[in-house]
Amino acid sequence: MTYCLGIKTHEGLVMASDSRTNAGYDQVNVCRKLYTLVTPGERAFVILTSGSLSITQSVTTLLQDEYRQGRGLAMASNMYEAARAVGACVRTVSDLDRDALAKDDYSFNIHLLLGGEVRGGEPELYLIYPQGNPICATQDSPYLQIGEVKYGRPILDRGIDARSTSLDAASKYALLSMDATMRSNVTVGPPVELLQYRRGSLQFDHYRRFSASDPELDLIHGRWEQALRRVVEDLPNIRFGGEPAGSPA
Repeated sequence: MTYCLGIKTHEGLVMASDSRTNAGYDQVNVCRKLYTLVTPGERAFVILTSGSLSITQSVTTLLQDEYRQGRGLAMASNMYEAARAVGACVRTVSDLDRDALAKDDYSFNIHLLLGGEVRGGEPELYLIYPQGNPICATQDSPYLQIGEVKYGRPILDRGIDARSTSLDAASKYALLSMDATMRSNVTVGPPVELLQYRRGSLQFDHYRRFSASDPELDLIHGRWEQALRRVVEDLPNIRFGGEPAGSPA
């Protein structure tokens, strides 16, 4: 399974992904799910992937080949065109593989997050569906997730505000969201990749890869659990009445 998320704030973008592609009692596979394409000073894109590994690798390989040839993302004049270029690659791979997969009852399973900026525009964050169509993060919905999304969503709902959340704070929320997911679902796991992009920079120079034993990740995990328990214990005690209505005499 997978968990990837992107957060858009007034300062830029934060993107995070796990690296586990399969999990079980006797098998754990690790594969990178974060890819970057950059022309410094002109355009910078980061792509996160979820779904069948064979499909996601085909799509990212096609995107990288097009970029080297000056096509696709290399030609997009804004982030919407970039999202459409990613969707076009998804449809190309769909035309190649979907029918063969369907014959053996396999679904065409892929979702992608695209974040970045094209010179002259604004940083944007998109989710691209298996059909190739995109949706964009907004001020009212400033984060997007793919994969195993439910465990890491509550803290994002409570904490992220596109108008006021700093990039440093958004990075912490992203790690805590990832931590909650890894705690509750064994199919999501480290290494965790975290990328912070500041608007207007048109390059990626704030990146971390956290291993399972990373001391900073352990510190954040421990302090968050301690703080959460302390806050819960400090809440007012619940006032209880008598017996429930309808209880037998």
